Amino acid sequence: MDSLEVFTLIAGLVGGLAMFLYGMNVMSGGLTKAAGGKLESVLAKVTEHPFIAYLFGVGVTALVQSSSASTVMVVGLVNSGIMTLKQAVNVILGANLGTTFTAWLLSLNAISSDNFLINLLKPRSFTPFLALIGIGLYMFAKSDKKKNVGTILLGFSVLMFGMSTMSDAVSPLKDVEGFKAVLTTFSNPLIGFLVGIIFTMVIQSSAGTIGVLQALSLSVKIDYGIAIPVVVGAEVGTCITAILSSLGANKNGKRTALMHLFFNVIKASTFMILFYAINAVVHFAFMEDQIGMVGIAGIHTLINLVATPLMLPFSGLLVSMALKAIPIDDREKKEQEEQQGIRTLDPRFLSNPPFALEQARQAAIAMANMSKEALDKAIGLIDKFDDEAAADVDYLERKVDKYEDQLGTYLMQINAHHLGVKDSHTLSVLLHCITDYERISDHALNIMQKAKNMSDNSRSFSPKAQSEMEIFASAVQEIMDLSIRSFENQDVELAKMIEPLEETIDGIHTEIKRRHVRRLRKGKCTIEQGFDLSDIGTDYERIADHCSNIAVGIIEVDEDAYDAHGYIEQLKADKGEGFEKAVEFYQNKYLLPAVKF
Repeated sequence: MDSLEVFTLIAGLVGGLAMFLYGMNVMSGGLTKAAGGKLESVLAKVTEHPFIAYLFGVGVTALVQSSSASTVMVVGLVNSGIMTLKQAVNVILGANLGTTFTAWLLSLNAISSDNFLINLLKPRSFTPFLALIGIGLYMFAKSDKKKNVGTILLGFSVLMFGMSTMSDAVSPLKDVEGFKAVLTTFSNPLIGFLVGIIFTMVIQSSAGTIGVLQALSLSVKIDYGIAIPVVVGAEVGTCITAILSSLGANKNGKRTALMHLFFNVIKASTFMILFYAINAVVHFAFMEDQIGMVGIAGIHTLINLVATPLMLPFSGLLVSMALKAIPIDDREKKEQEEQQGIRTLDPRFLSNPPFALEQARQAAIAMANMSKEALDKAIGLIDKFDDEAAADVDYLERKVDKYEDQLGTYLMQINAHHLGVKDSHTLSVLLHCITDYERISDHALNIMQKAKNMSDNSRSFSPKAQSEMEIFASAVQEIMDLSIRSFENQDVELAKMIEPLEETIDGIHTEIKRRHVRRLRKGKCTIEQGFDLSDIGTDYERIADHCSNIAVGIIEVDEDAYDAHGYIEQLKADKGEGFEKAVEFYQNKYLLPAVKF
């Protein structure tokens, strides 16, 4: 062959392959759009049962004409948390079988007959008309549904035209001895296997590799010994698309792509070892027989038809391998716990409302302790900032938010059932208290963010201000502890100690701000330090207010007259001897150090 013929052949092969891949991409995109997002939602719902998930993987992949597309879809669903790894693995197994449908579709090009009607089944005969219909729908149809159908027809037509172009381009190779010699090297299992892997990785489509092989088989003598290792190699090479799509995904998304890779590596290596070991002994006679498009499609299907159902009962092994390759760290465990529902809030308990209410109370106690933990960690960051502890505060705040959402919904479901008077009051207090504890966690987050800002800008309180703020923080931590203990044990006497402490905290805040103003006037503190002190002090005071709200709720439920605002007003107006003594006790306990200005 002269240089012009070589150039024409390469141009035809590359151009045909480009049209083939583009057509497949367009058709796959059109089919996905035509589904209107329903594929993903249905996929997420039907994957609970392994065999159904497997069949659905077969069907979806056959529909969208790409195992890469369906696997990338699964990676996205796992990444978003809609699907678990155990659900995803069975869909991936099905996708490996579903993708073989494309090769059978391409085999229509092998139809050869003098009968007019049979010849019409050949894509060369009908794709021009499909293209005409497709472009008409795409250009002139008004509805998106019809435009999507047009896109599908156009994609299929371009795909088949690319296939025909490749076949025509390589036709002269049947008389080139050098090319026959190159093909012969593919009969070496290892070389053919690697060629299949590398070529598929480059074009990111196993269907593309098999399509090129089928196109060659129309014009050049290819035997089974050449085709088999290339087809098996393509099975491994196609994993590159899912791996690339998982690079920006979370760890579970990456694990999903790895499961796809592990399965195909296991499948391909097992087949290669067993098949060629047996062949070395019995010497399969068909290995030197010429293979056609149908034979290539048959090999592709047979390998997956045997391997995927056999792997189905052991799909958990793929999940375990992926988890070992990318282990779950402590941070991911926390994220998983955050995404999980509160286990005690089981809908089945709603048939017994008092029991369900008690379960909700226990969850609220857990939520309260999380708020306290967030506050303690945030206060510790003011003196010495630590990124890991700051991340814990952020995590706890988000988890408390989740608890409030789920508890609020569950409590409203309980409220729809008949409750006794006391249970109704308890439910009202729980709804009120979970809001207060959620707000406390918000203030803890504010304190953490202020501490970070101080650390980033190398600011700290003056020694005197720091000493005062430590006393302030201790009082806030005690009122938080009192609120949780009284809430957990429904201890009314303990709850009555909270309001005097809250009043003491108000006084501490006022005095600290007054002292700062004096230090500011004498140049002993800066305005920025004043902003820090004011912001943190405001958060402390509001935390105390929320603790007061919780205590009042506990007291009022016990007295069967829930009116928090009225109770506080009456309590502060009366200020009996016991209240005054409690205030005096806390004022002495949290007395700020004497200062000289």
